[in-house]
Amino acid sequence: MQENVKPSNKTGEAKRRARFIRVFFGRKAVVVCLAILIAILIAAIIAPYICLYKPNKQDLSSALLSFSAKHLLGTDSMGRDVLTRIIYGARISYSVGFVAVLFSGIIGMFLGAVAGIVGGVADSVIMRIMDAMLSIPMIIMALFLGSIFGKGLFNVIMAVGISMIPSYARVTRGQVLTLNGLDYVTAGTICGAGKLQNAISHIIPNCLSPVIILMTMNLGTAILNEAALSYLGMGINPPTASWGGMVSDGYSYLSMNPIIAIAPGVAILIVVLCFNIVGDALRDALDPKLRGALK
Repeated sequence: MQENVKPSNKTGEAKRRARFIRVFFGRKAVVVCLAILIAILIAAIIAPYICLYKPNKQDLSSALLSFSAKHLLGTDSMGRDVLTRIIYGARISYSVGFVAVLFSGIIGMFLGAVAGIVGGVADSVIMRIMDAMLSIPMIIMALFLGSIFGKGLFNVIMAVGISMIPSYARVTRGQVLTLNGLDYVTAGTICGAGKLQNAISHIIPNCLSPVIILMTMNLGTAILNEAALSYLGMGINPPTASWGGMVSDGYSYLSMNPIIAIAPGVAILIVVLCFNIVGDALRDALDPKLRGALK
């Protein structure tokens, strides 16, 4: 019996893996977006080796230059190369995106799991707090927290991360309540497993897929919120390159050299759009309800 079950399990796992690959990579747009995101990430990592200029070095004699072979996207009001600052700005955007989403995902998943598993007063208190936070638009919450924490990379990550916690808490709690009623969780309880053991063995692992999907889709939101904070002067401290800060600095020179503001704005648009498309494809690939429909 055991010899027959093991190959069947392996075959089922192989089919699920093949289905995931087929659905996730089945759209050309997803492959293109994934390639763009990876290319930007690699460029940001190796920026010191591929950029001809330093991102913060000022040269007022070269201020507000237009396109040229020397400066492909021109220079800003301080004579700094725009393309170089966009590449270095990707470091900030990716750092804020990944760290803020990871932070909010872990905290939100913990709170949602506690609310769903413990129930009672803990559930009521946690979810009322989450509901209160959800009643405020995420960008407004991030701006409010940013004004409290102040400028700086760590403070921006905290502001963006905290503003996204409620969404993870609600998703996790919903999953926990659904899984609590399933047969294998009930069987574990009948066999003597406690709430903690059931949570570790069955509930938490089955909550990971929707949380991972939400994290992927929230990466673009986190980057957009960081750009908004930097644009309003509550984000990354100058002269550190950030896309939102570059848009803010270039806004005053739209009539003279619009590329200063347009180029980082386009970078934000492309990265956010790519993360949303990849997140949507990941949802389709991991959501059991959609697997049968997408072939």
